Amino acid sequence: MSYKAKYREWLISDYFDQETKAELESIEDNEEEIEDRFYKDLTFGTGGMRGKIGAGTNRINKYIIRKATQGFANYIINYMDKGRDKGVVISYDSRHKSREFARETALVLNGNGIKTYLFDELRPTPELSFAVRELGAIGGVMVTASHNPPEYNGYKVYGEDGCQAVPEKARKIIAEIDEIDDFNLIKRMNKETAKAEGFFNIIGEEIDKKYMEALKEVIPDKDLAKEKGNELNMIYTPLHGTGNKPVRRILDELGFANLEVVKDQATADPDFSTVEQPNPEEDEAYEMALEQAAENNNKADLIFSTDPDCDRLGILARHEGEYRSLNGNELGILLGDYLLNKLKENNKLPEKGVIIKTIVTTEMIRKIANEYNVQVMDVLTGFKFIGEKMTEFENDKKEFIFGFEESYGYLAGNYARDKDAVIASALAAVMTLYYKEQGKTLYDRLAELREKYGYYMEDLKAIKLEGKVGQEKINGAIENLRQEQAKELLGKKVVEFKDYLKQKSWNYEEGSEKELELPESNVLQYILEDETLITVRPSGTEPKLKLYYAIRAEDKEKAETKLKESVKGFTSKVKDIIKKL
Repeated sequence: MSYKAKYREWLISDYFDQETKAELESIEDNEEEIEDRFYKDLTFGTGGMRGKIGAGTNRINKYIIRKATQGFANYIINYMDKGRDKGVVISYDSRHKSREFARETALVLNGNGIKTYLFDELRPTPELSFAVRELGAIGGVMVTASHNPPEYNGYKVYGEDGCQAVPEKARKIIAEIDEIDDFNLIKRMNKETAKAEGFFNIIGEEIDKKYMEALKEVIPDKDLAKEKGNELNMIYTPLHGTGNKPVRRILDELGFANLEVVKDQATADPDFSTVEQPNPEEDEAYEMALEQAAENNNKADLIFSTDPDCDRLGILARHEGEYRSLNGNELGILLGDYLLNKLKENNKLPEKGVIIKTIVTTEMIRKIANEYNVQVMDVLTGFKFIGEKMTEFENDKKEFIFGFEESYGYLAGNYARDKDAVIASALAAVMTLYYKEQGKTLYDRLAELREKYGYYMEDLKAIKLEGKVGQEKINGAIENLRQEQAKELLGKKVVEFKDYLKQKSWNYEEGSEKELELPESNVLQYILEDETLITVRPSGTEPKLKLYYAIRAEDKEKAETKLKESVKGFTSKVKDIIKKL
């Protein structure tokens, strides 16, 4: 069906309400807008979907939520034994229509005879993952668009292990969704009936308590926090999201009494009105926190922020009187090193311990883990692949210690299967206190590690290409690089070229070819003769082409020069390719 036909169908069908039709009538003279809203169905990827809120098949709205949920319901009924009785846990963040979308999800599942557990108010993504496991549910749904701008929302599906749906499961769910070609076939129960028949259930504080206890089981140095936690000064901003209550609660229960919250960013504001984008990776996220720190003579030892669904953490650490940011790789290095040190100190280092990272995350952690005889395992980009490995470990007796990705996601412990900024905040606090007691800052410890293992630096450049044309250019640029299969980049030899879509690796130095063990994914990776690592992939959640750079040098000056040259050279090459498409 053409986009024009779909547009007309939404205007005349009795299924769609008047509010939706009025929105569509308002764009009747904008052919480009109509095409963008209807030229395709909003993509349901390997973990869910994310898009701009609005009417249309390529937008997120209650009808698309219903359709996706009907597909998920069909998957549960067709593939999951006794799935209806085990139920599905549903949570949501502070975004526009999140609560409505969560309720629609519950009522469609209820209409298919599937019990649901809906949180009484917004909760973070990691608590959703925990609740699925704690309640023995068949799956979960999180309504969130993470750190995207306010006009976006999203829908993430979780399996019974509390992990986002990995490709094998996702493909089956997608197939079920694609089978639905008529919205009238979607089953939906009204709320009153669903509650009366025991399908619609509300959960809250009882799960919160168990979640807090699970976090505390993992955190080291609890005695230190209880005794001297009031000596650490911190400022926190939840960036108008779900982190406000759980982050403050865990730190309070641990003994950190001197925590200030940025008041104007504590409320759950769907417009994220104090920031352009609620992203802990952006400097703008810390402007108000830094102003608050200055008002208090910069006494805060740590400033930190979490994104709207509280699965990602960013921090600024005070060092030599200034606040300096730590990127995702740097904080991951510090947390991994700290956890390994504490396990060894307490004689709890497992014989088969594993740290899991993504293929675009720093190699420095491997050098550190080797000192403890701990394995570092690589997975594809996306925390779901870390969660998947954690579940596999239950059968092969390996023990998960820590998982992280360069995009500010961290997890320690087995209580959940997704990144968790609540526990990461608590770990960052106890770690900062631990080093403060030794007269060190986090930057001092990072400098010690670099002195020992080398100066690793990483960077990410994202090229934004929106709409249908943008998506075609993203795909075209990657395919151009794939076909070129360059043997030289930036004036250096390419030692190895990996194509995760073809699942093959070519070692030009050895003249060999081998199969890649990781799942199929549209990712290219170059390893140069000087150990420079360049990775190319499309974003799974935003209209962006992502270029990752990782280098190693003997000191900071050499590392910065090497990284700058790598970023400039390869980014220019990719932009030139895009211009020609």
